[in-house]
Amino acid sequence: MPESIPASLILDTLKDTFRDARAALAGEGWRPPPHSHLGWILSVPDTHQKTVLSALDKEQALRVVTCATEDEAVAIAAGLYMGGEPVVLLIQHAGLYASVNTLRGVAIDGRVPVFYIIGLLGRERDRDPRDSAQSMVRYCEPLLDTFRVPHARIEGPNDVHLIPEYFRLSRERRGPAAVLVGMETS
Repeated sequence: MPESIPASLILDTLKDTFRDARAALAGEGWRPPPHSHLGWILSVPDTHQKTVLSALDKEQALRVVTCATEDEAVAIAAGLYMGGEPVVLLIQHAGLYASVNTLRGVAIDGRVPVFYIIGLLGRERDRDPRDSAQSMVRYCEPLLDTFRVPHARIEGPNDVHLIPEYFRLSRERRGPAAVLVGMETS
């Protein structure tokens, strides 16, 4: 049964992920950044992960940019990647649908490692997402499968280890990867 994940656990995991990414960048010869934050979170307002967004407002180690659209977030992520900055997109499934052309054009065809944390707003606790009565939930994984985007579900606190794994996978394959947050964060 899926369960809520505390926002603090997600933030701590993102900080560790970005620390590792910074170390990897240094190993590739990138200079230390001229700022103190560990990485970038690009978000489009998302009610499913509102506790994470609220906690990010108080967070000093992570730089948050609220974008108008997911297309804009993917384009900014591409620029940050090219500048040697670790970045995560925090969106809702509706935004994935809205930005599928940018997913294809920038992340897939452009070979830009874009890592998504996607909230499954409306997911029923007692159903597998692929069996959801909500079409936005039901079609999210098949859409990612169609575009061959590796993805995993974060069904509870024990699954947050998937965040750094899929972040690294996006870098290794130079393309998109995603984790899906099943229940609202707490």
